[in-house]
Amino acid sequence: MENDKRKDNEKLSIYDYEEKYVRRQNSRGARLVLFVLAGLIAVFLVWCLLSIVMQIYDLNVYAGYAAAAVAAAVFIAIYVVPVVKICRSEYFITNVNSRRAAGAKRHNRRARRNIAARMIDFNSGVDGAGWYDDKLIGEMQSALKDNDDLALKGALTAMYKGKVKRTAQDIILRSSLKSAAYSALSQSSRIDAAIVVVVNLQLVKDIVFLYGFRPSEARLVKIFAAVVQNALIAYGLGSVKLGNGIVKTMGDAAKGIPFLGTAISALVDSSVQGLANGTMTAVIGFQTIKYLNKEYRLQNILDGIELKTDEALQETCAELERELRRAPKKQRAVQ
Repeated sequence: MENDKRKDNEKLSIYDYEEKYVRRQNSRGARLVLFVLAGLIAVFLVWCLLSIVMQIYDLNVYAGYAAAAVAAAVFIAIYVVPVVKICRSEYFITNVNSRRAAGAKRHNRRARRNIAARMIDFNSGVDGAGWYDDKLIGEMQSALKDNDDLALKGALTAMYKGKVKRTAQDIILRSSLKSAAYSALSQSSRIDAAIVVVVNLQLVKDIVFLYGFRPSEARLVKIFAAVVQNALIAYGLGSVKLGNGIVKTMGDAAKGIPFLGTAISALVDSSVQGLANGTMTAVIGFQTIKYLNKEYRLQNILDGIELKTDEALQETCAELERELRRAPKKQRAVQ
């Protein structure tokens, strides 16, 4: 089966790739929407922090000023830093046509090498992190030293299918439990929604850092839109009384998410809202992984395609060149 897939990839031309995988996208429009969504999240967090500061200010003016300074630092830490790190991460160019394919392949080659270098640096600089496979890290080092792109791709692919996948699931589990536990303790819908936003953004940042690259702008828009949606749901859940039937339904839904159902089942009785927020956080995490895996697979397919000009076009160009070379001789003969 795998041999058949490999043969199909070898036969795939850039025109086949363009027809099968490329979709029309407005890159500038995606960036604009991403900017708007990021702005909405920022405004919401500022509103939440400002409301807390004003409550402290009403109690004591000087304490309010101190709270404002702390709130500014907190906003930078919980919002600005994660968003900047996500947007500045490496990315693969996969939605390309035949004219842009060569440049995309060069870009993706550099991206793979940068990703491998960062994994190596992190693995050697952070003791006991356990995020990556030491054997595969060694293979990446050798591949980079020997400038062997094929070996580097093989080691990266094995890393993503093995250790990175398991590490990402652990990160999602911890983030989901964190979101659920904090929401269960909170008595404010506003704070619940802020917790969801912060934990979701931190989760996306951690997964992007783990994989070494981010999704494309179009897919980042979907992720950020999901973060906004989760915040709105979390804000609305605080004033809604849900019956035991809905609790059971949400618990069953959570079991459909790997590693989440068992770990979060203990929180069902204590807080419906905690379960809901934890579940939504897990969905964000697995959605991010799905996008990253898809774009890595597409760049692998694109990298394996030989960029040859269509035979008919090549013959036409050759014939045109021959005719142009004969033209001066014909003109001299006429004269």
